[in-house]
Amino acid sequence: MLGLTSEEAEKRLKVHGPNALPERPPPPFWRKALRQLQNPLVYLLLFAFALEFSLWLYEGGRGAPLEAVAILAILLLNALLGAFQEKRSEEALKRLKALAEPSAWVLRDGRFQRLAARGLVPGDVVRLEAGDRVPADGVLLEGSGLLVDESVLTGESVPVEKGVGEEVFAGTLVVRGRALMEVRRTGLRSAMGRIAHLLAGMEEERTPLEKRLEAFGRRVARWVLLLAFLLALLGFLVEGFSAKVLLFAVALAVAAVPEGLPAILTLALALGVERMARRKAVVRRLSAVEALGSVTVIATDKTGTLTENRMEVERVVGPDLEGALLAMVLCNDADPATGAGDPLELGLLRHARARGLDVEALRKAYPRLSERPFDSAWKFMRVTTPLGSFLKGAPEALVPRLDLSEEEKRRLLGEAEAYAREGYRVLALAFGEGQREEGLRFLGFVLLLDPPRPEVPEAVRRVRRAGVRVVMVTGDHPATARAVAQRVGIPVNVLATGEDLETLSDEELLKVDVFARVRPEQKLRIVEALQNAGEVVAMTGDGVNDAPALKRADVGVAMGQRGSDVAREVADLVLLDDNFATIVAAMEEGRSIYENIQKFLRFLFSTNLSEVLVVALGMVFAALLGLRDAAGHLLLPLTAVQILWINLITDGLPALALALDRNPGVLDRPPRPKESPLLDGPSLRFVFLTGTLKAGFALGLLGFLPGVVGLEAARSATFHFMAIGQLFFAYAARHTDLRPLPNPYLHGAVGLSALAQVALGVGLPGALEAVPLPLGVWLLVFGMALLAFALAEAVDRAVWKRGAAYAPPR
Repeated sequence: MLGLTSEEAEKRLKVHGPNALPERPPPPFWRKALRQLQNPLVYLLLFAFALEFSLWLYEGGRGAPLEAVAILAILLLNALLGAFQEKRSEEALKRLKALAEPSAWVLRDGRFQRLAARGLVPGDVVRLEAGDRVPADGVLLEGSGLLVDESVLTGESVPVEKGVGEEVFAGTLVVRGRALMEVRRTGLRSAMGRIAHLLAGMEEERTPLEKRLEAFGRRVARWVLLLAFLLALLGFLVEGFSAKVLLFAVALAVAAVPEGLPAILTLALALGVERMARRKAVVRRLSAVEALGSVTVIATDKTGTLTENRMEVERVVGPDLEGALLAMVLCNDADPATGAGDPLELGLLRHARARGLDVEALRKAYPRLSERPFDSAWKFMRVTTPLGSFLKGAPEALVPRLDLSEEEKRRLLGEAEAYAREGYRVLALAFGEGQREEGLRFLGFVLLLDPPRPEVPEAVRRVRRAGVRVVMVTGDHPATARAVAQRVGIPVNVLATGEDLETLSDEELLKVDVFARVRPEQKLRIVEALQNAGEVVAMTGDGVNDAPALKRADVGVAMGQRGSDVAREVADLVLLDDNFATIVAAMEEGRSIYENIQKFLRFLFSTNLSEVLVVALGMVFAALLGLRDAAGHLLLPLTAVQILWINLITDGLPALALALDRNPGVLDRPPRPKESPLLDGPSLRFVFLTGTLKAGFALGLLGFLPGVVGLEAARSATFHFMAIGQLFFAYAARHTDLRPLPNPYLHGAVGLSALAQVALGVGLPGALEAVPLPLGVWLLVFGMALLAFALAEAVDRAVWKRGAAYAPPR
C-alpha cells in the first residue's frame, strides 16, 4: 500500500478543491469604517455636525464652517482608526486559526506524513487513532475494534463499531481502536458540509471582559449625559436658547466617554494572543485571556508536559527476555518508518531494533489475527498472532492475570513498585495461548525513563511564586509520579490514586498534591471539587476522555502535538510544544494583557475626568462672574471642537501604545480575583486624584492668564495645556507596583501627538478657535504640564505603595 504520490495529490487537489468549507470573505474596509459609526455616542457627534453645518448655512454661509469640518474630520479619523484596528485583529485571529488547523497522518509517496487536513484528496490513505476526528468521508481498509461516535451526525449517543469495508464520515470521532481509511469525499461533498459549526476553529465571540467594559461604559455615559443636560440648562438660563450651548453640551457628552475604547481593547487582545502564539500557546477563545490572569490552580498531566515525552527503555528484566522483545514489537501500534504512534511504543521499537530485531520482517512473519486495543478501563493491550497472544500493560492490570501463586504475584507487584519509586515507568509483558487473557505466562518488566524537561523546574518555581498551586494528575504509577513531582519542584505532601478518589471527600481531595493512576473521566471530579472550593482551574489533557474536564475547567489546555482532535476542539488554549513552561508563559502574557487594559482605562478616564471638571467648573465660574468672549457669548473654557481634538490626540496613539507595554513582574503578584472590577480601588484613586490635579492646573491657568494676555489667549493656553498635559499623564498611568520595560512606541506616540499640538498652535494659530500665543505663554504651558506630570508621578507612588510584598508560594 503506497497511497498517492505528491504529484497525483496536487492534481486531484486542483480538481476537487481543498478539504474545507469555503469561508465567508471579510467585509471590505469601507464597511468596517461605516460600522464604527454605529454607536449611540457617535450619533450625538453626527447630530452636532448637522447642527453646526445648519447654523453656518442659516447665517449665510460666510467663511468656512470650521467646527463642522473639524467634527466631520474627527468622525472620519475615528472611523478609519477603528476599521484599521478591526482589520489588524482579524488578521491576527486568522493567523492563529491557521496554527490550530486540524491535521492527519496521510500515506504519501510510500510513507506516512503529518499533513493539514485541508490538503486531503479522494484516494488518500489516512491513519485513524482513538481521539481523532475523521477528516473526510471514506472507507476502512484495515482496522479492528474501531468504535466511532457519530452523534454529531445522527444524534445517537452510543458509539458505533466499524469494520473493514464500512464507511466513516467527516466530523465523527474515533473513540477506540485504530484503522486505515481511503478518502472518498472531501470538502462540501463530505459530511463536513453538514457540521460546519464544528470547524469554526477560532471562536470570535465577545469576551466577558468586553461585556463588562460595555456595561461600565454605559454607566459612565449615563452620568455624563446627565452632566451635559445640566450644563446645557445652565447655559440656556444665562444665555437664553443658544445653538452654541447645545452644540457644546453634546460635544462634551461625547468627548467625556472614550468611544475608541472597544477598538483599542480588541486590538490589545489580538496583539496579546499573537504574542502568546509566538510563545507556542494558541488561544482558541479570547475569554481565556481574561481567565488566565485569575488562575489559582494548574492541574497538569505528567507525560510530555512536565517530561520530554521521549520514552527510552533503560532495561528489560524478567524470565523470558526474547519473548519480551517479541511482545514489544508485535503488541505495538507504532510505525517506526514514519514516527507515527505513541512515544512509548516508538521507544519499545527503538529498543528492539537496537537488540538486532527486524521489526518489519517480524510483523510480516506473524501478522495480527485479532486484537484488543488499549483502553484506560482495562489498562492493557492484546494482539493475537499465529504464535499466540502477546499482552502489554500496567503491572497491576496484567500481574493478577498471570498463572502464578498469590505470593509470587505479590512479589512481582512489589518489584514493580520498587522500580517505580526509582522514577521508572514500568510496563508488564505477558503471553497466552490462543486469545487467552487469563492464566498468562510472565515475560518481564520494561523499565522506561522519561526525563523531566530541563525548563520545567524553573517554570514551576515561577508559577508557585505567582501564588498559583501546581497539582499533578497522571495515569502513571504513584511512585513514578512522586519521583517526577519531586524532580520538578512540586511538593508531595499528599498523594492519592484513582482508587482513593472513590472514598475521599471533596475536602480531603483539596489537600492532594499528586493524583496517580487516575482515569481520564476522574479528572472531571477533581476539577469540580477545586472549583467548588473557589479555585480558578487550568486543566491540561490530550485524550478523548479528557474532554469533559477540559470543557469544565476555567481554562482547558490541550496538547498540540500528541493531543486528540476532540481535546483540542473543546480546549481554550492549545500548546504547540506540549510544554508546561508554555502554560506559565501564557499565564504571564494573559496577566500582562489585563495589566495593559487597566493602564489605558486609567489613562483614558483620568484625562476625561479632567476635561469634565474643567468644562463644568469653568462654565459655572464664567456664569457666576459674567465672563463673555469677543462675540458676547458666555465664555466656555474649551469649545466643542477643542474638546473633540483633545480626545482624538490623547485617546488615539498613546492609548494604543500602552497596549504594547511589557510587564516582566506580573508573575510576582498573586492571582487577580475572578470577579475583580475593571478599575480597582487604587486605580479609581489614581483616576480621581490625577484627573482633579490636572483640572486644578487648567483652571488656575484660566484664572491667572486673562489679566496678563487676555481672555481668548487664556482659553487657548488652557486648550494647549489640556492636550499636552494629558499626553504626559500616559507615563503615570502605566506605573503601578510593577515597573514595565521601556516602551519606544509610547515615546513615539507622545512625541508625535505633542508635535501635532504645537504645529497646530504655531503653524495654524487661528485653527480650532484658538489664538496665537507668545513664546513665554508656550513655556508656561509646557512648564505647567511637566509640573502636573511630576505631581501625578508622586500621587502614583503614594497610591500604589511601591514594594508591595510578593505572594508566597502555595
